[in-house]
Amino acid sequence: MQIPGVAPGSPAKHLPADVDTLYEEARRATAGNAPTTAVLAIRKLLMHIAVSQGDAPGKGFVDCVDFLAAKGFVPPGGKGWADHIRKRGNEANHEIRLMTITDAEDLIALC
Repeated sequence: MQIPGVAPGSPAKHLPADVDTLYEEARRATAGNAPTTAVLAIRKLLMHIAVSQGDAPGKGFVDCVDFLAAKGFVPPGGKGWADHIRKRGNEANHEIRLMTITDAEDLIALC
């Protein structure tokens, strides 16, 4: 096994600096075999995306996802993927459960 491995996903262009930083952190964490860290970064990424698109800072995660959906940043019928990120992030943050590389790679693909 090679550590770090190849980072999943691809670099994104034209992102706000903090959004790009979190996305790249999640990719590097996954490549470094730190999937729980990656999942937490991806959950946080959605909050940063919401604020970068005009939402007020300091809101809860659900409010941020609702903002993204209301403003059209979540495609029609796509709220399920944001909810999937929420559920995995909550499991990583609030439960005694470790995430897997597959969990992290799936969430990066959704982003």
